[in-house]
Amino acid sequence: MRNLFLPLLTFLFFACKKESFTNSSSAHLRTSVDTLHFDTIFTTTGSTSQFIKVFNENDKGVHISSVKLAGGASSPFKINVDGITGPQVNNTDVLGEDSIYVYVTVSINPTAANLPFLIRDSIEINYNGNKKVVQLDAYGRNAHFLRNKIIKASEVWNNDLPYVILGGLVIDTNATLTINKGCKIYSHADAPFIVNGTLHVNGEKYDSTRVVFSGDRLDDPYRDFPASYPGLIFTDVSKNNILNYAIIKNAYQGIVVAEPSAGTKLTLNETIIDNAYDAGLLGINTSITAKNLLVSNCGKNIQLVKGGTYNFLHCTAATFSSNFIQHKDPILTVSNFLSNSTNSLNAVFKNCIFWGEANGIVNDEAVVMKQGSNSFNVVFDQVLWRVQTVPGNSTVNGAINNQNPLLDTINIGRKIFSFRLKEGSPAIDKGINASVAIDLDGNPRPVGTKPDLGAYEKQ
Repeated sequence: MRNLFLPLLTFLFFACKKESFTNSSSAHLRTSVDTLHFDTIFTTTGSTSQFIKVFNENDKGVHISSVKLAGGASSPFKINVDGITGPQVNNTDVLGEDSIYVYVTVSINPTAANLPFLIRDSIEINYNGNKKVVQLDAYGRNAHFLRNKIIKASEVWNNDLPYVILGGLVIDTNATLTINKGCKIYSHADAPFIVNGTLHVNGEKYDSTRVVFSGDRLDDPYRDFPASYPGLIFTDVSKNNILNYAIIKNAYQGIVVAEPSAGTKLTLNETIIDNAYDAGLLGINTSITAKNLLVSNCGKNIQLVKGGTYNFLHCTAATFSSNFIQHKDPILTVSNFLSNSTNSLNAVFKNCIFWGEANGIVNDEAVVMKQGSNSFNVVFDQVLWRVQTVPGNSTVNGAINNQNPLLDTINIGRKIFSFRLKEGSPAIDKGINASVAIDLDGNPRPVGTKPDLGAYEKQ
């Protein structure tokens, strides 16, 4: 019995032994960063949470007398130290060779500034007579905030401030929304952009004058996530929509167009649809005209189903797998049916490129499918594509099969993509005259000689 009793006493002694702490000023703490940066935050909406880790690399514990914001209660920043909220948290212990987390958020009040503005504060960590300071900074941005907005009468948006859509936006049946050059529209994750009436986008060729639709999370890494918001939806009653120099990126579905209307339902000129999780462009028995269109790195770049009328001139559709989207579906799918419903189909693709990454799992990047006896006419006129089997049920007038178009820059790791053509590309001078005077950059296409395939003309 005695032999068992002594080990038990020893165990209880060490189990009940208190952690040893030091009050020496030479026992320093280390933080994971010296400065915590927040990317552009829209006023009133608040940020995501970031954190600072405080390391105690001493073998004894350190008693932190306070962790506080220098700006106090009036600071736009908020802190939380191991579950206790600030602006000041007192009496926190960090055990030897251990660490604690300090979580930080920021919410910025509106100002009169049109341009992004910088706000600053700092966190002070006081212990053993020492003070450790971590700087905080955030870029704030004012905006027009539209929550569950219904546009009932025609209106115009100008580039004075960004537009942030919360809950969703609807353009009513008899209304027209005109968005002028340089406007930036940021939608929250639950906020579709629904067009029952008419949308006119008047962007121009320079980066600063294009009209951009994207998600409202601009902090890294969320700024590059697909499916950040639902996308642009043109419903069955919408009509006469025109997008010039628009960029639609990071949506779940970039553009959805449903059912026909009098005339062309949607015209896309010099437009980019990028990084949509599902379809970049989904047309359902509708009418779309596209010129110098780039649809890039989407789950399903272009889907035209249940028939309709389509005319694509000088378009590039290309996808390369990323951490977020795996290229497993054809770049282009065209059909005259959806479920058991069929319609007439008339589609022309002239001077286009349809390309997916080499050694991918998709054999045919262009697929044409037909059901029933409705009128069916699909024409590919001078295209470059990656296919093992040329699409059936279609007419092909000149095609470059399985020759790499030599796109300018494809760097998946660094998320750098340029779909312009390199010198020596087989797509150069292989088009036919389609009376398209400029390319996606707004640069001239040649007069009297053959243009390049795709959305970009090699300059």
